[in-house]
Amino acid sequence: MTARIFKTQTAYAFLVSPKSRHWIRLHFYPSSYDDFNCSNSFFSVTVAGFTLLNNFSASITAQALTQAYIIREFTLVPLQTATLNITFTPSSAYKDSFAFINGIEIVSMPEIFQPAPMVGFSNQIIETQASSMQTMFRLNVGGQYIPANNDSILGRIWYDDAPYLFGASFGITSAANNTLKIPYPSNLPNYIAPVDVYRTARSMGPNPDVNRNYNLTWIFQIDANFTYLVRLHFCDFQMKRMNQRVFNIYLNNQTALENADVIAWSAAQGVPAYKDFVIYATDQPGANEMWVALHPTDKTKPEFYDAILNGLEIFKINDIRSNLAGPNPVPSPPPALATHSLPKQSFASNKTSKKGIIVGSVVGMAAGLGIVLGLLALVHRKNMNNGGNKSSTGGWLPIYSSSRTTESRTNISGKSSGSSNISNMGGGLCRHFTLAEIKHGTKNFDESRVIGVGGFGKVYRGDIDGGTIVAIKRANPSSDQGLHEFLTEIELLSKLRHRHLVSLIGACEENEEMILVYDYMANGTLREHLYKHNKPPLSWKQRLDICIGAARGLHYLHTGARYIIIHRDVKTTNILLDDKWVAKVSDFGLSKTGPNLHQTHVSTMVKGSFGYLDPEYFRRQQLTEKSDVYSFGVVLFEVLSGRPALNPSLPKEQVSLADWALQCHRRNTTKELVDPHVKGEIIQECLKQFVDTAVSCLSDHGTDRPSMGSVLWNLEYCLQLQSNPDGPKMVAEQKANDAYAMHTELLSVAEEDRKGQGSEEHVTEAVFSQIVNPQGR
Repeated sequence: MTARIFKTQTAYAFLVSPKSRHWIRLHFYPSSYDDFNCSNSFFSVTVAGFTLLNNFSASITAQALTQAYIIREFTLVPLQTATLNITFTPSSAYKDSFAFINGIEIVSMPEIFQPAPMVGFSNQIIETQASSMQTMFRLNVGGQYIPANNDSILGRIWYDDAPYLFGASFGITSAANNTLKIPYPSNLPNYIAPVDVYRTARSMGPNPDVNRNYNLTWIFQIDANFTYLVRLHFCDFQMKRMNQRVFNIYLNNQTALENADVIAWSAAQGVPAYKDFVIYATDQPGANEMWVALHPTDKTKPEFYDAILNGLEIFKINDIRSNLAGPNPVPSPPPALATHSLPKQSFASNKTSKKGIIVGSVVGMAAGLGIVLGLLALVHRKNMNNGGNKSSTGGWLPIYSSSRTTESRTNISGKSSGSSNISNMGGGLCRHFTLAEIKHGTKNFDESRVIGVGGFGKVYRGDIDGGTIVAIKRANPSSDQGLHEFLTEIELLSKLRHRHLVSLIGACEENEEMILVYDYMANGTLREHLYKHNKPPLSWKQRLDICIGAARGLHYLHTGARYIIIHRDVKTTNILLDDKWVAKVSDFGLSKTGPNLHQTHVSTMVKGSFGYLDPEYFRRQQLTEKSDVYSFGVVLFEVLSGRPALNPSLPKEQVSLADWALQCHRRNTTKELVDPHVKGEIIQECLKQFVDTAVSCLSDHGTDRPSMGSVLWNLEYCLQLQSNPDGPKMVAEQKANDAYAMHTELLSVAEEDRKGQGSEEHVTEAVFSQIVNPQGR
């Protein structure tokens, strides 16, 4: 979160071992620092005559790769000098350009490279140990993310391979039995890859007929006109004998190795091995993609028709000018032009090194369509290149953080500052306020009317239509939230109506102002009733009611609309309370449409609030509705403990509420978390049910977390236990199940459209009231 800015050429000097190879990792977080906006930053980085980055824009790169921040990792040959200089040079091609850096790592490392064969050139060997390189990709194939502290002495990060798989056939993943030891052979140092890489694998599956008709294929975006080292890691913990699983390896439509047999290389089950290959990416159509594919062979008559891979690394090798820098990538084109044609592929063959990679049967019509779409994308990309930086999609897998997007302050309509097009947004359901109306209702934004300040700007108490009290949120010109968040809020809230979602009345977009008008929430945010305010503490029953209301609102977002809506910023400041203490979820500026029936996630830049971020989303930038569930789990522990999600003043292990709560749960000391104001109110059975629910929300993997519907059910059950501790639990549970089933059947947009807001609220309230009290409450 801190950076050093360079307006002129500046160098760091580090004392290093002159005879060692080194990792250099450069960290960039393109944000705004004081008066410096990183969107204006273009610069180069050089080390010992090697150009690592040239005309580099961290802002453009982060936008194009949908990453919150960037890490560039390089490995340099021994410099034969004790001083390593890293020089930052702002670009002279852009006015007021500057260089910046957030973090630098230099790690001495052993020599891990050796001569490798050149694909497509028989008997040609490349001395890779004489080259400096950039890490483009590093994947734990078939396994999970491996953080740097779980790597060997080299501190590398290994990512999941799933985002790079091509086609619908992903194969199957497997893991070695915990009792199986993975012994490194004498010719393979244990720092080549951590044991966790070799304990998991991706293979094609058990059906030989299926496997004959596809390749296990990964596709990577790279920079053209460079040579690449591709390292494949293998460890077969399933087969025991040679010739049980034999396959061919293809790189960019060329045969890299025929008749690969892992057991033959390692001589035993569960012994690691790796293979290196070098390939040159020419500057031709499709050259910015690296295809890695495996296909079984029947040439040796193996016992199983299958292929396997455990890990994969791709390194860019410096060119003859000692250059490793590629051009800045171009942000994705609009959806209509985003489709691109793929290189023509054919079934893999072991008869020639030029045979194609299997991608399945492609009919002529589909191929023709692909060519047309490809031409459209090519024309669009050319147009974009003519207006700015050259295109590149190079860069290795994302490193993750949280950020808010800074958007241009252009008007919605794209017209002059006095015009507006709000009336055409949100299906015409958003009222358009004039700036004069807003100023009149807030007494010209009188500071005495301020009732809150958020990431978007100040919130004022206002009067409209002769006395109706509303909340008016005015964008701060220096806010990190911009036009995109403004439009998202209008589009979503204009179409959504639910008792537990805050209602958007209208908006104003005039004279470069962005203003939103909401129902007034008399009791403010949930957070200000939990800590850091002088307001009376909430009772435990009030807290349960509020949690249930917020859960209803989130459950509706996930299941009740025409498509899944992921809030992406669930926290106690975004749960508002009206004059009757009804909880309403607010602030939809970061919300995003969720995956469809054919997807498991949405790949997107990480956004949200520290302390509430789903760790899986944080690591992989793959968003699902379970990310909201994680954040809501943090909210539940805030409600229980009466402390913030992050508190830097506490001892290190207690700073993060989520981490501390999980630690207390493991130690069976959860009572230490309970807010003293409600400690004597909570029934033991209710506390256990509530904590178990919150802990399940904080599971590290989204698939292990409950749905919001299940969370809602459990919270209703908590309230039942609290209100009627002596009642028969089985009866309560049956009522809850019946009510939840009824709710999921009734809660649909069709119901909402037919009966309107009032009817939908009535149905929801009536259904869930059965869980707590059959007569309603």
